[in-house]
Amino acid sequence: MEGVSVRVPAESPDGARHGGRRKITSKGELEHIAFALFDERGFDHTTIDDIAAAAGIGRRTFFRYFPSKNDIAWGSFDEQLVHMHARFRACAPELPLMDAIREVVVGFNSVEPEEVPWHRRRLSLILNVPALQAHSTLRYADWRRVVADFVAERLNQPANSLEPQAISHAVLGVAVAAYEQWLSDEGSELIPLLDKALRDLASGFKDV
Repeated sequence: MEGVSVRVPAESPDGARHGGRRKITSKGELEHIAFALFDERGFDHTTIDDIAAAAGIGRRTFFRYFPSKNDIAWGSFDEQLVHMHARFRACAPELPLMDAIREVVVGFNSVEPEEVPWHRRRLSLILNVPALQAHSTLRYADWRRVVADFVAERLNQPANSLEPQAISHAVLGVAVAAYEQWLSDEGSELIPLLDKALRDLASGFKDV
């Protein structure tokens, strides 16, 4: 919801809310409130206290949902990585390696239609906010590790050997390129871009 204005309700010393805003009841709701504040004030100028107040919760409750402000942009990333790992393990052994990676990575980025605008805003924060770059490096490493573990198992190699590491870095690179193309064109769709990028990688960009 571009341009949404978030009114921060006043709170009494005992934490009671004023202004009629109901308390948030899910991690997703808190995330959406934070995104609206980031749109209005900018990421750097929005504090955890601002987000908690707008959500009608206390600071301590905020930390039950997210370890830090930087983690908001990543949503339920840790849980999604668990699902990603499970999808890799469920891949049929006869499915070619790069086809398996493409299917799982595309699935990892598939969201319900109503969540697409939020996914766009999430990726815009992750890729464009300088304050998030160091944190993003750690998250990228976690993501690559899941891919590298799968490649290593398929190739019967250690996960830290060259091929698993090279493939995991390459897959992340083309995924980020697809994200950037998607963000630069509001009329585009992420999944076809990501699918094409991964197919091109698998073919060595022979048809490009």
